[in-house]
Amino acid sequence: MKHLHFDCFSGVSGDMLLGALVDVGLPLPELSRGLKAVKLGGYALRAATVKRGGMPAIKVDVVIARGVGAPLALRRIQHLIASSRLPDLVKNRGREVFDRLAQAESRAHRTPVARVHFHEVGVVDSLVDVLGSLLGCHLLGVDAITSSAVNLGAGTIECEHGTLPVPGPAVAALARGLPVYSAGPARELTTPTGLAVLSVLAQDFCPLPAMRPTAIGYGAGTADPDGWPNALRVFLGEPVPAAPGEQDVVVQLETNLDDLNPQAYETVMARLFAAGALDVTLAPVIMKQGRPGIVLTALAPPQKADAVAGVVLVETTSLGVRMQEVRRRLLARQIESVPLRGGTVRIKVATVGRGRTKAAPEYQDCKRIAEQSGRPVRDVMDEAMLAYRKRSSGLRGRA
Repeated sequence: MKHLHFDCFSGVSGDMLLGALVDVGLPLPELSRGLKAVKLGGYALRAATVKRGGMPAIKVDVVIARGVGAPLALRRIQHLIASSRLPDLVKNRGREVFDRLAQAESRAHRTPVARVHFHEVGVVDSLVDVLGSLLGCHLLGVDAITSSAVNLGAGTIECEHGTLPVPGPAVAALARGLPVYSAGPARELTTPTGLAVLSVLAQDFCPLPAMRPTAIGYGAGTADPDGWPNALRVFLGEPVPAAPGEQDVVVQLETNLDDLNPQAYETVMARLFAAGALDVTLAPVIMKQGRPGIVLTALAPPQKADAVAGVVLVETTSLGVRMQEVRRRLLARQIESVPLRGGTVRIKVATVGRGRTKAAPEYQDCKRIAEQSGRPVRDVMDEAMLAYRKRSSGLRGRA
């Protein structure tokens, strides 16, 4: 598999996308031949190495000899794409990009989508930027695409509608639901075309995922502000196999205790669980001035963190709670039950991957049977696991 990750530290635009893809290994002649499947003509692609903030990057320009100069309606653009000989995936993505641009322009200017004419994306060079970026990813054989949060820029821009804040109305509309931020020079760093293409291509917006890069490319923007590397960086590589299980985020709460009566520990833990804690531990430590103490640690879902912190502050002698978000990886699990002498024991079964599982009996069930029968709890636990293994091997045999 091939994984492509866009690092939008200086935003994204159509020429940045093309330049970065060429720099990461997309042959420009192959891209030019592929784009001949669209009935445009009157242009040529030109690539050159430039510097942006002292950093080498590829600048791809669409050199216009003749072609469309007036704004185009969405219907005309969609017809150009539908009548082309581009791969079906590229066609579908191209139509989606222009649909999103039309909807953004409609929201920005309070006009029906059917009446939108593209002043920013109707000309040949922008059509080539959009379709060339989509075709370029196809030609590179990319299987997965991700992107960082997108830097939109700052300040104001001048356009036919007058002076507008950055991001402009269309970019702001396209940014709905995406992770964006503002940094760097007071100028527009992200264009509607670039953000629309990125929103269609990226399957996830996240920090650089685990991967083995095989190539890194830089696509230059048109502007070259002083002291700022105005370029789009891309990482092309192989994904690193993920660890089994799924990730989530929980809040870890901690506090130090050195003057709480240990008899209260059981009640405090019970009330923390009742407030929504997922886990609670008490660990002995040596505190300042050589005093022995206890570190109380609780894990809670983000929505329950304040309630759990409230229990710590009310039920203990602590004057404060440390709180931080932490990631954890969880194996998919299910509960199965096995019958034993004296009752039923639930078995927690986790899927490790590749058909492998691991299991453990529920301690409270085993404890209940042990107390009722007078048997050692360890014997009950061993018997529960033996019953589970026998049943599992029997099911595998029938399969």
